[in-house]
Amino acid sequence: MNALGRAFTSLKTEGVRSAAWRSAKFLANRFSPFVVTPLSSVYREDVIAVDWTKPRNFNGESIAGSDGKYRIAWVITPPSRTSGGHQNAFRFMSFLEEAGHDLTVYLYSPGKFPVVNLEEIQSMMQSMSAYPELAGELKLYDPATGFAPGYDAIVASDWEATYAAYRYEGAAKRFYFAQDFEPFFFAEGSDYVLAENSYRLGFHGIAAGQWLGERLRTDYGMSCDAYDFAVDTTRYTFANTARRTEIAFYARPPTPRRATEFGLLALSEVARLRPDITINLVGWDMSGYDVPFPYVNHKAVDIAELDAIYNRCAAGLVLSLTNMSLLPMELMASGVVPVVNDAPNTRGVFDSPDVEYVPMSPRAIAERLIAIVDRPDAVENGARIARAVSETDWSDPASQFIGSFEKAMRTAL
Repeated sequence: MNALGRAFTSLKTEGVRSAAWRSAKFLANRFSPFVVTPLSSVYREDVIAVDWTKPRNFNGESIAGSDGKYRIAWVITPPSRTSGGHQNAFRFMSFLEEAGHDLTVYLYSPGKFPVVNLEEIQSMMQSMSAYPELAGELKLYDPATGFAPGYDAIVASDWEATYAAYRYEGAAKRFYFAQDFEPFFFAEGSDYVLAENSYRLGFHGIAAGQWLGERLRTDYGMSCDAYDFAVDTTRYTFANTARRTEIAFYARPPTPRRATEFGLLALSEVARLRPDITINLVGWDMSGYDVPFPYVNHKAVDIAELDAIYNRCAAGLVLSLTNMSLLPMELMASGVVPVVNDAPNTRGVFDSPDVEYVPMSPRAIAERLIAIVDRPDAVENGARIARAVSETDWSDPASQFIGSFEKAMRTAL
């Protein structure tokens, strides 16, 4: 994609403020190569104030709370329309409120992010079915003032936010709601080091899936629980019983760990070999990108629209180079066969005989997608997969999360 196309796409998907920031950073790097730009992902004063080499015992005492209920501050980077991680984090915040706990949400927004307008963010969240309505107050974190006093627990759900949570002066327990191995988001540099150090701050982790939980315990000695993934079978259902000749791909170019470019290589081979197969791209507006085959551009649709798209497809390509996505299970509930990159991080979360695990070879992925579409028993197989998902006794992630949180609050870890 040329520079004009990238700029236009950035404006459409990220807004003027964010696009302006990215442009300024590009120009600084392009024309002032010897100027060192400051960290933009985290407040510098937060990082300087945190010395993880001198351990602090945040969770060494039990906290009874008020009748077993707790005052909680949850600090997180600003949510957006397209961030599944934020949508999931806010869903778990709602679990805390449903369990009777009192919640305040602090948005952590240093220079990397657009200027935060709390009313605009709340309006955006209210317009989308993926974000639950919270009773708690939404605030903007200021490193100069920190958090209000009186919290029993501080929960951070981004590596950046852990540095703010560490600095809280009260006796609150500290939790890391970890959804991915975030150092992998970066090349080995300053951001990589800071993200990795967030696992050394003495927090108790509650991780998304067993692969991530085990990694944090084994590699960093972090006390950590993990909740299992599950699928909402009221939202995803097997509705189309006709033969399907379409496939779907979760495409998200700004998120390197989703390997969009690699997936497009595989899909270009599908289009070459089988131009009769319709390719659906979901997750991002791809109109400004150089996609070398015909496709249906669904953009970043509301979660409520996904089931109808999935029900048109026989197979769905989901690439996850860090922690596993929820998408394979959701696809299966709609009768779609997931094609997933074969790796410890994917099998470690959901090792199912109904998932097609394929090595990262574009040709191998293309051939597997075509084979799924061409299965003589494709309709029956899709129905069986959906039925197996609906009949599975899924662990309730809400119960697991609340159980882990309340046990950690009552226990000296």
